[in-house]
Amino acid sequence: MSDIKVTIIDREGEAHIVDAPTDMNMNLMEVIRSYELAPEGTIGICGGMAMCASCQCYILNLEHMLPEQSFEEEDMLDQAFFVEDNSRLSCQIPITEDLDGLEVKLAPEST
Repeated sequence: MSDIKVTIIDREGEAHIVDAPTDMNMNLMEVIRSYELAPEGTIGICGGMAMCASCQCYILNLEHMLPEQSFEEEDMLDQAFFVEDNSRLSCQIPITEDLDGLEVKLAPEST
């Protein structure tokens, strides 16, 4: 098993350095949920289909090679609250070895 380290800053501002497996076909939203870093029912509401923006996060270290945003992700972020230039949907970021050391901050929960 090959794990990478990812730093996730939760909505209360607490940083968590977590192990994320690269061999389980997970995305960043699933890692956040598996470590229960957001209350249940507040992240990944659509199940990771880029249809709700509940998993929006801010990429803090932009030197990592992230996949290009799909049309669906761009469209969802156009409709979301609290969007910044470094916003991404964590459900659209697959966990790969290239992301070792990635730092993200969860966007505030939309009400």
